[in-house]
Amino acid sequence: MAIELGADEFEQLVLEAMDQVPDELATLVDNCVILVEDYPPPEQPPDTLGFYDGIPLTERGGWYGGVLPDRIYIFRHPTLAICDSREQVTREVRITVVHEIAHHFGVSDARLHELGYG
Repeated sequence: MAIELGADEFEQLVLEAMDQVPDELATLVDNCVILVEDYPPPEQPPDTLGFYDGIPLTERGGWYGGVLPDRIYIFRHPTLAICDSREQVTREVRITVVHEIAHHFGVSDARLHELGYG
């Protein structure tokens, strides 16, 4: 049974998950914002929990500059649909935030699955 959680409360969980990212990594995040949306865009599968849209740090060269920030999206309704408790939502949000930040650092989905963040 899916849990219900308001947008403000869900955004607070995302903020808390971001606060748990170690400072050594958080300070390396460059030109990137995290956004919370209710649903993924139509071109994404409807059960997508998060999405990274940008140029990973590992692919930026001397040409990089004057560009809009990368975007990490965390999707509320698909996350709530797979959770039965607030604790599960908190865990899924944390995993999704770490997963998408890792993409910003150039970490592949395959490697994230190996590390338990798939």
